[in-house]
Amino acid sequence: MITLTIWSDFACPYCYIGETRLQNAIEQLGLQDDVTVDFRAFELDPTTPKEVVSSTPERFAKKYRLSLEGAEQQIEQISALGRELGIDFRYATTQYSNTRDAHRLMKLAEAKYDRATVGRLNEALFKAYFVENLVLADHGVLLAKALEAGMNEEEVKAVLESDKYDDEVRFDEREAAMRGVHGVPYIVFNGEFAVPGAMSTEGFKSALERELRRQGTEADIKPEGERPHQCGPDGCQLL
Repeated sequence: MITLTIWSDFACPYCYIGETRLQNAIEQLGLQDDVTVDFRAFELDPTTPKEVVSSTPERFAKKYRLSLEGAEQQIEQISALGRELGIDFRYATTQYSNTRDAHRLMKLAEAKYDRATVGRLNEALFKAYFVENLVLADHGVLLAKALEAGMNEEEVKAVLESDKYDDEVRFDEREAAMRGVHGVPYIVFNGEFAVPGAMSTEGFKSALERELRRQGTEADIKPEGERPHQCGPDGCQLL
């Protein structure tokens, strides 16, 4: 058995791309019954307001000191990676807002529901942001996605209207800091070795196969020739 612990944020494009590639790798190897995924919260920017204050191209241009046209080109390149996976990836029109409540909702799912429900919610939240371009700080959006995943309406409302599971989110982020994690996705195999960044599907297949053979006897892995993508507080980059 392989347990994957994944730190990610729903506003991170490479997290959605990386997790989709990882899932494809698991399915292609026929390991659906042999891999367990535990999700961990990682906010790219915990200070982000709940209201959308700028467009993604404007924010991208400011962060990377690009022209608006240059920012739009880079955003399109990232979106193309998502579309290669069959995702109707619309990064340019995403509405960036605080993701703390989305992570708290995931903690509710992990605490009270089965892994299938957790997986559906995780996918629904990524899709809400990158495909439907919804505001993830909006409690109406979060409730709708929770119901789509099969969660109880009153239970979800009670969490969203409180600060419940906030401590669990902060715990995940403290653990990431203790591990020296500065960008996501960050994936730990069986608590032993880490794969930082969104590798290719083939790269993930290689890591999974190596873990099956040796069950975590080496240090961090970056398969030869791979340059994974990762996002952090200071932006997204190739590792």
